[in-house]
Amino acid sequence: MYGLSFLSNTSNRTGKPEHSGATDRDRLDSYSEAVTGAVDAVSPAVVHVGVKGERDGRASQGSGSGVIVSPDGIILTNNHVVDGARDVRVTLADGRSFSARTLGRDADTDIAVLRAETMDHLPTAMLADSKRVKPGQIAIAIGNPLGFQSSVSAGIVSAVGRSLRAQNGGLISDVIQTDAALNPGNSGGALLSSHAEVIGINTAMIMGAQGIAFAVASSTALNVLMQVLAHGRVRRARLGIAGEQVPLRRRAAYAANLSQESGVAIRDLHASSPADRAGLRPGDVIVGIDGTPVTGVDDILRLLGHDAIGKSITVTYFRGDTFAETRVLLDEREK
Repeated sequence: MYGLSFLSNTSNRTGKPEHSGATDRDRLDSYSEAVTGAVDAVSPAVVHVGVKGERDGRASQGSGSGVIVSPDGIILTNNHVVDGARDVRVTLADGRSFSARTLGRDADTDIAVLRAETMDHLPTAMLADSKRVKPGQIAIAIGNPLGFQSSVSAGIVSAVGRSLRAQNGGLISDVIQTDAALNPGNSGGALLSSHAEVIGINTAMIMGAQGIAFAVASSTALNVLMQVLAHGRVRRARLGIAGEQVPLRRRAAYAANLSQESGVAIRDLHASSPADRAGLRPGDVIVGIDGTPVTGVDDILRLLGHDAIGKSITVTYFRGDTFAETRVLLDEREK
C-alpha cells in the first residue's frame, strides 16, 4: 500500500538534517501517483445518472452516479437513484450521453443494474474481490456530488463488514466504511482501491458527521449483477414468518447451553409457507438455523440467499421452555 511516512531526522557532523531512504516529498509523490493513476484508469467509466420520474404522485427529477462494468453498457448504480424513474439518462466524462433502461433493482442491497442504449464500445471499470479489502488501505471515491461531474475525493477504508439499513428497512451486510468525502450525487459512484479496482458502490453518508460514509461492497454488487442478468431480479429463499426480536428466558437458554441473549419470536405464519408446513407456530422463538445463532430478524434474512432456495435447513427454537428443532424445506420468496 502507498502512504505517507514521516521519518525522524538525525544530524551529521555538520549539524544538517540527514534523511535515510526516500524523502517525504518522494513519498507524497508516490501517494499522488497511486491516486491519479487510479482516477485516470477508472474515471472514464464513471457516469452521471439523470433521472425523471414520479414520487408520491408528483413529477420528480434527480441525479446520481454509476459505474460502467461491461463495454456493452452495463452499469451499476444505487437502487434509490433510479427508484420511481420513468426516464434515465447517463452521461460519460467525455460528454457522450445515452438513454438507459433499468434491467433490475434490488432494494435489499440498494443496487440497481442499468444498460445504456448505445452500440458504442464503452470504457469499463473492474470489480475487485471486496473480501480482500482491509481497513487502512487507500479509498478513492469518484462521482458527481451536487452536480459537479467527475469529482474525486480520497481517504482510507475505515472499516469493513459494517451493516447499513437500506431505505426499505432491510439490512445491507458487508458494507465498507470510508472517510473519503461523499455528498448527494455521489450515490452509485465508484469507491476504488489504489490498484484502480472498484471495491464498492458508494451509497450513503451520515448527515452532520464528518468522515463517515458507506459503500456497498463490490462482491455484493457483483452478486446482484449476476442474478439480474440471469433472472431479471435477485432471488431469495423464504421461511414465511413475521417475527420480532425478543429476549430469551435465562433459565431456558442456560438449560439449552445457549450463550445468546435473544431470538426471533414468530408473530405470524404465512399459510402453506415452509415454516407452516414444518410445524412451527406463532409464539415459537427461533434461536438458530443450521447451527448458526439467530439473535434477530436480520440474522434470518442473511441466511436466506438465493443459494438457499430448495434447501432443507434445521431450525432450532423454543416452544415455551422446551428446546426443539425441525427441518424446513425453503422455497422462493415472491418479488
